[in-house]
Amino acid sequence: MMQAKQKILIVDDQLGIRILLNEIFEKEGYQTFQAAHGVNALQIVKEEVPDLVILDMKIPEMDGLEILKRIKRDDPKIPVIIMTAYGELSVIQEAISLGAFTHFAKPFDIDEVIATVKQALPIEMN
Repeated sequence: MMQAKQKILIVDDQLGIRILLNEIFEKEGYQTFQAAHGVNALQIVKEEVPDLVILDMKIPEMDGLEILKRIKRDDPKIPVIIMTAYGELSVIQEAISLGAFTHFAKPFDIDEVIATVKQALPIEMN
């Protein structure tokens, strides 16, 4: 029996970062979804119920903290890894207090991001 792929939602308004992360995680064997803004991200969370969300904190229309609050309100089990520009400590602290799994700063190290995702996602045993 084929095991369903774990789903990762990538939320970032920068197309280049979405494409990069999308390619990386598809190569790693995950099913990926992308959103450029909060409304779209929350819609995907509702429809697809991702196993993990990678969420940029600086997004137009609805900031990352608001998106994080809504994801956690709707499904507290979904791990959310946040991305921030270097040095946004208050944002990081607030996100962690709201339930974010962890964070990484942009520009990020690809191997570190992959390792963090693997750490955040429970291994599915069927």
